[in-house]
Amino acid sequence: MTTQNNERRPKVFVSGCYDMLHSGHVAFFKEASQYGDLYVGIGSDSTIEELKSRKPIYSERERLYMVKAIRYVTDAWINRGSGIMDFVATVDMVKPDVFVVNSDGGNETKRKFCEERGIKYVVLERRPDRGLEARSTTSLRTEVSSQLPYRLDLAGTWIDQPYVSQLHPGWALTISLEPIEEYMERGGMSTSTRNSARKLWPYQLPNYNEEMLARLLFCFENEPEKDKGYISGAQDAIGICMSGLNRHYYDNTYWPSKIESVNDEETLSWLEIHLCLVPMFPRRPGSSVVKNSDVTPEKVKALADAADRCWQAIRAHDLKAFAEAFQASFDAQIAMFPAMVAEGVEEYIEKYRPCSLAHKLAGAGGGGYLALVIDGALPEGAHPLKIRRKDSV
Repeated sequence: MTTQNNERRPKVFVSGCYDMLHSGHVAFFKEASQYGDLYVGIGSDSTIEELKSRKPIYSERERLYMVKAIRYVTDAWINRGSGIMDFVATVDMVKPDVFVVNSDGGNETKRKFCEERGIKYVVLERRPDRGLEARSTTSLRTEVSSQLPYRLDLAGTWIDQPYVSQLHPGWALTISLEPIEEYMERGGMSTSTRNSARKLWPYQLPNYNEEMLARLLFCFENEPEKDKGYISGAQDAIGICMSGLNRHYYDNTYWPSKIESVNDEETLSWLEIHLCLVPMFPRRPGSSVVKNSDVTPEKVKALADAADRCWQAIRAHDLKAFAEAFQASFDAQIAMFPAMVAEGVEEYIEKYRPCSLAHKLAGAGGGGYLALVIDGALPEGAHPLKIRRKDSV
């Protein structure tokens, strides 16, 4: 739209969250700016949480910075209202001549709002700029993989449950894994806790204190009243949120009394060389890994002792001692919870026994992944793993 030099250009207003700013947004701004000087209202962090039931990817300050940097935008503000009509106060401040929406963002309420204020209401069809693919936030959310880590428990599994550690205290050992592949659900890789984490942080962990992130995730995931007293072990949240190798000490508590971390490159690389995962099958629906459990002080002590030896062997890069302790930890687990070795698991164990130094089931078992300690080439059908380094968050 063109005007004479002595005439005021019309004011054009658009509003949205713009949380995953993409070429579709820029094309929309470009087309809307043809109607006059473009002003943008941006949904606040609280509005995004209310409307989308998730936290924003980028804070409102970051989104404001990015939108204002686009050359088609004259100015922008954070809307201070709430809900789908959060822009009312911003519109009353800007006093636009034209209100522009995308075809999937318009509604009768917005049209009547503009009619009451004498604002021209314009609906644009979504169309990418020449040579570009059509983009929408929804499509990006379904196409872009989450970069949240997984966790692999190395030793001491089950000690993070108070009904176990009350009989003898001990350490659980975990490593945080980069998502170099999408691990199966119900496979012992803490996917349920990871799915809870995605509600807080859809794509990646915040750059924040790792232990605090683990505490937040643990508290977010567990609702004792809703879950009738069942508490997901703290090792899951710690293994996801705390990079590198960690051990955490439990003594009849849900949260460990102390955590020790190893992030030196030599140790993490050594573990990557000597560990791999074999995919089996998901834990079967309705199966119970705690069926016929036999948890005694002697068996819990054996679990705790094996985990301690495992830690010492890793720190010393002693492969023989590591394999022995790794196997002893798993043997202690299945002595207490024999149902971890569900039907079909033993076949995988026997297949990989000749080409590995030790083995265990990831997580609570019942299926999922078989973790192997190896010395040499990767066995056929096994997958390497990548431990998350501290500076990768």
